[in-house]
This record gives sequence, C-alpha cells and structure tokens, in this order.
Amino acid sequence: MNFIHFKNSLRDFPVFSIADIRAAHGGFDRRRLSEWQKKKYIKKIVKGYYLFSDIDMNEGMLLAIANKIYKPSYISFETAMSHYRLIPESIYMITSASTKRTSLFETPMARFSYRTIKPALFFGYSLLSSSIKMAFMEKAILDYFYINPALRTEDDFASLRINREEMMSRLNKERLADYMQRFNQKRLSKRMKHFFKWVEYA
Repeated sequence: MNFIHFKNSLRDFPVFSIADIRAAHGGFDRRRLSEWQKKKYIKKIVKGYYLFSDIDMNEGMLLAIANKIYKPSYISFETAMSHYRLIPESIYMITSASTKRTSLFETPMARFSYRTIKPALFFGYSLLSSSIKMAFMEKAILDYFYINPALRTEDDFASLRINREEMMSRLNKERLADYMQRFNQKRLSKRMKHFFKWVEYA
C-alpha cells in the first residue's frame, strides 16, 4: 500500500489509532508505520496513536488529540476554564476528566493530563466543532473543586485569578444547581456556595 492511498482512506481521522487502521485495512502491515515515521509522513503521539505530519497543530487539534488518546474522557478543569476565559493561563497542558485511572502523557505536541472522577460524575459536557467533548463551564468549575478539596478559603479563591465578571455573565445557575445536586457531596456544596458568594460580592 502506498502512503497516498493510506492517507486518503483516513482523511476523516487526522488522529488515528491502530484500531482505525485495521478497520480500514484489515491486512495492514504495521512496519509501514515505522517507515512513514522515518520519512516524516506521520508522527507518533503515544503508543498506538498517530497523526499526519502536515496537520496544523492548533488548539482545536490538541483538544481532539486529548479526547482520542484516552477514553472515555472530556476536556475539563483548567483547560475548560481557560476556554471559557475564566482564568488567564494559556494552554500548556490539556486537562481532562476520565473514569479511568489518573494518567499523564508527555508528547512532542503537548502534555495531556487525565484526572479520575467517579463514573456517576461523567456528565456535563457538550460537543464542540469536530465532536470535541468539552465540559460545560459549570461542570468544569465543579470538577476543578472536586479534585482540589484544599480550596476552601477566600485566599485560595483569589489565587485562581478568576475573571469574576466573565463568570457571572455566563453562569447558568439552574445548570449549576442541578450539577451540584448530582454530585451529592455536602462538603463540596458548602465550598461551592462560599466560592460563588465570594465571586459575586467580594
């Protein structure tokens, strides 16, 4: 099989796995992957996952990679909060929630971090363009406080450098209340009420 045919057959999979290749080409010779990496036609992301070398490595592509290489997962925590312009940090690591064990992948493209949440908490995300799973703003905030139980005081809240005006203008209070109820954790609910009171009135 030549590379042009291979690439055309996977044109809808800019990030592709061994499983994707086998679905398209049952008898594929995996030695071609090593050959095409040496020729810089493709790049290895992590074990079993690749992308074409001419792909534009923008933010959307990094988010798509994060969704693809560790499933089930969705973008959340700092990355989602940055996406919603709630915190000033630029993306240096893509952070996601997953029901699988906590993992970190160091790749030539970026660092991809996955934090464990309970299966019952795997909700509260939508599909962006290119079918990227991204937490709603309210869920990203709850997820962040859920995995950072030490965030309790006003000094802790101030250290996040939250864009309060942006948060309050976009906050869906009904969605937030629904999600807090589904978390069903009294300590988390108490901290969140303290936090949102601080955001609104401090």
